Amino acid sequence: MRVAVVDLGTNSTRLLVADVRDGSVFELERRTRVTRLGAAVEATGRLSDAAVGRVHAALAAYRRLIGRHAPERILALATSAVRDAANGERFLRDLHELFGVDARVISGEEEARLTFLGATAGRDDHDSEVMVIDIGGGSTEFVVGRPGEGPRFHSSTLLGSVRHTERNLELEALSLDARRIIESKVPAELRREVTTGIAVAGTPTSLAAIELELDPYDAERVHGHLLALGSCRRMLERLASLPLDERRRVTGLHPDRAPTIVAGATILVCAMEAFGLRSIEVSEADLLHGTALDAWAQRA
Repeated sequence: MRVAVVDLGTNSTRLLVADVRDGSVFELERRTRVTRLGAAVEATGRLSDAAVGRVHAALAAYRRLIGRHAPERILALATSAVRDAANGERFLRDLHELFGVDARVISGEEEARLTFLGATAGRDDHDSEVMVIDIGGGSTEFVVGRPGEGPRFHSSTLLGSVRHTERNLELEALSLDARRIIESKVPAELRREVTTGIAVAGTPTSLAAIELELDPYDAERVHGHLLALGSCRRMLERLASLPLDERRRVTGLHPDRAPTIVAGATILVCAMEAFGLRSIEVSEADLLHGTALDAWAQRA
């Protein structure tokens, strides 16, 4: 089954075109553009015209890639920013009229399920309690379960790299807020049971690329990379100390992610500490892959 999946996220607009066979995803195209759809949503309650324009530009380019591969199905998902915005429905109507894209807003529960499916597909550690963390721009999902099974716990929290950057908190206050939210949303006994952590989305992949000093970015080297807690703390301290212009020039960090990477890295470090994880595995497989696998399973 050939499928195209578009993720209309708070911080980025992403595309996956892939063939799905026997429960495995074979990528044909993978694209990401930092579009900041959720910029200022927390303050204004609305998607801005500038942010919507950036998403439209990304979709115009993606439409050509999708047409080149002629997928059987095109699936588009909208997450935190569109869920929260008063003009979210108007945004979705415009996507249909301009691009023929019928995007659906998914709940935090559905986002967690699909992300866990994508991140854990094909793993053989079925006896391990795995925590998948998806640090988005407007929300962060914590999903716990065993590979090959559906998640037995999930929590979609109002932690986000864009959301918390816009709050303009000092690093200490940001850390305190992140710890408070994680500890209130994920029971302590569950956190103690987790033995393995998997981190998806732009924050952990960026930290892996920084640690590996990748220029250009190499997804194959990032996928499966282990980030040690101590290393994450050191990178966070370094990134937080740099002015934004210097942060944009850090090897391995895409310049468009420089404004939000400190908040994202803080969330990751606080999560690792709360779950007692000395290291965490970075995964390139996430919501996009889970959506493709889910579509294949439904057809099968």
